[in-house]
Parts: sequence; C-alpha cells; structure tokens
Amino acid sequence: MAMHRRLLKPHASLFVAILRASDPLATVLAGVGAYVAYFGYVPMPEHYVLFLAAGALAVGALFPLFRLYEPQRGNPVIEEVRRLFLAWLLVAGLVGVAIFATKTGDAYSRVWVTMSLAGGFAATAVLRLSARLFLRALRRRGLNQRHIAIVGAGQLGRTIAERLQAATWAGYVVTGFYDDDQAKIGTEIAGCRVLGSPDLLASEQDVGAIDQVWIALPLRAERRIRDLLSSLRSSSMEVRFVPDIYSFHLLNHSVTEITGFPVVSLTRTPMSGTNRIVKAVEDLAVAALLLVPALPLMALIAIGIRVTSPGPVFYRQNRVTWNGETFVMLKFRTMPVDAEGASGPVWSKPLEHRATRFGAWLRRLSLDESPQLFNVLKGEMSLVGPRPERPEFVEQFRRQIPGYMQKHLVKAGITGWAQIHDLRGSTDLVRRVEYDLFYIENWSVWLDLRILALTFGHVLRSRNAR
Repeated sequence: MAMHRRLLKPHASLFVAILRASDPLATVLAGVGAYVAYFGYVPMPEHYVLFLAAGALAVGALFPLFRLYEPQRGNPVIEEVRRLFLAWLLVAGLVGVAIFATKTGDAYSRVWVTMSLAGGFAATAVLRLSARLFLRALRRRGLNQRHIAIVGAGQLGRTIAERLQAATWAGYVVTGFYDDDQAKIGTEIAGCRVLGSPDLLASEQDVGAIDQVWIALPLRAERRIRDLLSSLRSSSMEVRFVPDIYSFHLLNHSVTEITGFPVVSLTRTPMSGTNRIVKAVEDLAVAALLLVPALPLMALIAIGIRVTSPGPVFYRQNRVTWNGETFVMLKFRTMPVDAEGASGPVWSKPLEHRATRFGAWLRRLSLDESPQLFNVLKGEMSLVGPRPERPEFVEQFRRQIPGYMQKHLVKAGITGWAQIHDLRGSTDLVRRVEYDLFYIENWSVWLDLRILALTFGHVLRSRNAR
C-alpha cells in the first residue's frame, strides 16, 4: 500500500525532467503548426527555424524563474496558469526586443509570430492541465498521496484538517493529530483522531505511514516547537510549520527570505516584480487605445466648458496615490472657479448642487475624469485602482477608518472595484475601503479587465455619480 501511494514520489525528478523537455518541444510544435496554418505546406525558411530554436531556448531558460517546475501540489490551477502567462509575456517581450535590435522585423510575418506565441502559451497550458488531471485521477484511486500528521489539535489544527479534506484534488490525507493535552487524546477532531503526544512521532516505528508533519502550534509555544524540530531530525519525515498568523488582518501576505532569514509579510503590495511590469504595460497600452476615440470627445467637452462657464477648461488638484505620494490630478472643470473660495476643501454631500449645468452632466457620465488618461500615461495613476483623495481628507480618514492607508499599497485608479459597485460620491467610506482592499488582495490582469468592461455599463446606471 505504501509503495502504491508513493507511486510518483521516487520518480519526481524524472517527472520534472519530462515537463522541462516538453515545454520547448511544445513551443516548436506550436510554431510549426502556426506556419502550416498560415503559409500552408511549404518549406520553412532557415531564419524561421532559427527563430523557433531561440524561442525554445528562451522557454527553457525563463520558465524556471517563474517556479513552473516546482511541485504544484496544493496550488490552485489559476495560480499556475497566471505564472505561465507572465512567463510567456516575458518571452514575447524579449522576442520583440530582439527583432527590434536586429532590425529583422520585415523578415518575419507578424501574424505568424503572434500565432506562434499564442499557440505556445496554449500548448504549455494544456500540458500542465493534462498533468494535473492525470495526478488527480491517480489521487482519486488512493495513489500519489501525502499522509499528514498534524501537531496541535487546537483551532488552527482543525482549520488545516478541514481545508485539506475539502481540497481532495491536492492529495493530502490527514492520518491524525498529536497534542500535549492529555484530555484531547482519543477524541476526534474534524473526523480525525488525536493519537497521542507529539513525542510519539520521533519514536514512531512505522515512519513509512507518515510523509509529513505539520506543526500547528501557537506562536507562544516557541520552546515546544524547537524541541519538536530537534527530536524530528532523526526521522525522514518532512516537517512543515504553519504559523498561527491568520487571526491577524492580512493583505497579500507572503513568506520570503531576506539575508538568510524567513520573513513573513503580513501586508504587502501586489505591484512588485513582474506584476509591476505587467500592470505598467497594461496601463500604457489600454490608456493609449482609449485616447484614440477619447480625444475628439475631449475637444468637444473643452468647447462646452468654455461656452457655458468662465474660467479654465481643466481643474488641477493634489491627490494622494501609491506609497502616500502626492500628484496633480487632471479633471475637466465642472464647478464655478470660486466654488471653494470661502469654504476651502469640503467633502461633497447628497443633494448638493455646486456644479454648473454642463458640469453636472459631465459628472453624471463620469466624463470629467477622462483627462486622467494623461495621468496614467505619465505613470502617476493606473486605469484601475482605489480612487485617490485630497491630502486634507487623507489626514482625516486615516484616523477614522481602519485600514484606510492600506489602499495606497497600489496606484490610485480612474475606476475601481468599489466604483463598479456604486460606491462613489458620498457613499459609505468604510465599505468603499473594504472593496478597495479586496481589489488589492485579489489583483490580477483578469480582474482589471473585468472592472474596465463593467465600468462602461455602470456609468450609465450609477445612482451616486455627481
């Protein structure tokens, strides 16, 4: 039985080697398939062959940087596909740079290059999905599983057991709990028995029955954790520590290594590494595309403002963005020039009518925000992100609203997750911040594109645009 459930464990290196070889091969086959589909059955020129060879080498060299050959057990498929997509974005970027640097753009069909890159991504994605389906089929038959002993029968241990049992596709089986509390020994938690003291693990004769020990003790039990790690060094079982940090408010938490020390980040920006590059490319590309139809409309709006109200066309205002930095945000002017002359900066209120008639119409359709496309192109804002506020209000809200300043872990945006849920204007700021933090925790290119698509429909039915 033990031999069967470890079917792939002794051959893990071979499995990875096969995948490493399959990715470049799939890249070449995708390029050949694209060539046949586009040009027909004619001989492939030598420079096309060299292009495919270089692409295969790039895939082999770059994919490991995105941890695509590390064990994926327990990781959701969307996370693996996300990293694969980022890897292919880098490959595509390098291809573009190489073609530009060598001035060989005219030598290759742009359609073929695009088809090859898209086909390569699709082929390598299918490889990984097929591998996952194969492994899941084995696990449904009781094969390729990892048997887990959980040290700590408290709330954290229970949560671990319940999550592992729910994720049957991951192939983890909880054999039981071990705890120092004598009153718990023999009881059942989450369908698993508490088998005894953790000290039994080090003296367990049948060590082949357990693959991994997961320590789920509270942080205050540091001395006990040290003793356990010391005693388990004599066994061949893998030992993992699950820190009891999930009662904290976490935002994009992660574990990294800095100067040799494991560091747990409880709150961090998602805009780091390749994510930052992808977000910047997304902003520049989409903003440039949007400006093409927007410029003629913006010219008409500018004429409308000059005709209906004396004063400048644009309204410039200091706002706070990423890392608490201040920038000058552009808007079309919608109020009389002296609207805040006597009051100073004030928060807009329901049923307030400070805008001009033309300005009220611009606000209703959010057209007054369109000049912020230039802020995006300058790198001061993003297309999607939490809406920026004035420094005076930031100082006020940071003391009143828990987690308010965490919205500045990303660039401010023209639209956002809160805005498409009609949280704008004078709506509940606490709820708005909750939606902003949800966006930061769950950021992805796909979420950005979804928000952008929903924004256009939301503008027409919003009840809170003013």
